[in-house]
Amino acid sequence: MHKPCPYLQPFVLCPPTHPHYHPCACVQDYELNFGLWEKHVDNAWHGGVATIEFCPGAEVWGVIWTLSNDNLKSLDNQEGVSLGKYSPIEVSVETDNGVTLCRTYQMNNFHACPPSPQYKQVVCLGAEQNGLPVEYLKRLEAIKTNNYSGPSILDQIKTVEKQ
Repeated sequence: MHKPCPYLQPFVLCPPTHPHYHPCACVQDYELNFGLWEKHVDNAWHGGVATIEFCPGAEVWGVIWTLSNDNLKSLDNQEGVSLGKYSPIEVSVETDNGVTLCRTYQMNNFHACPPSPQYKQVVCLGAEQNGLPVEYLKRLEAIKTNNYSGPSILDQIKTVEKQ
């Protein structure tokens, strides 16, 4: 059985075997935010990471990946569910084909923290590559960062891409 699953981040570390993909999906009454699940916690991105928060009138754009239920444990592990970092939630997502119920992840114990420039770059590139609306891309580009300039996981990703 397949279950729709929006993955609002630009890449999947645990790629599904046979994913189905639907670009340009919108979640109404939620906003994209960046933070940490504990104050002053270190992470591979050296700054806040993405979550969505309920916010009447706001919207978050992303991509829907339809995965097998067999992939849920791997995806939950990637999102730190067992560590208490994120919880899976179901949201109504608007697409060109109508509204569908999808699974996404919301950060627990949210503490606002700006993303690193490297993390913001990955989010913006993913949004652009997936054809999200231009106005939404402009909002993503306007996000303030923490100005971190040291090494990050993005360096590792770029190394893998070159291979």
